[in-house]
Amino acid sequence: MREADEDATTRQRIAEHLRGETAPPSMLAEEFAITTEAVLEHVEHIAQSLETEDEQLLVAPPECRDCGFSAFDDHANRPSRCPECRSEAIEEPLFRVE
Repeated sequence: MREADEDATTRQRIAEHLRGETAPPSMLAEEFAITTEAVLEHVEHIAQSLETEDEQLLVAPPECRDCGFSAFDDHANRPSRCPECRSEAIEEPLFRVE
């Protein structure tokens, strides 16, 4: 991972981190000392800002650990239950900038 500029905003630091590795929202929240909800807001804005550049935000959608369902409506959020089997064992989405 490249060194992040100390004057960079949290959003810029998250984007730089995602250029180096794939990460779930909870790990980013812990790394940058913010809430998971704040991470999801930052990631949404990062995706919008990347639309004008040669990069894109890649999202591996959440997936149910019990039945494998992954066709959730919102790929960036972690749903509370699986609509197929009603399990609460849902893997977080994964983000990466490429």
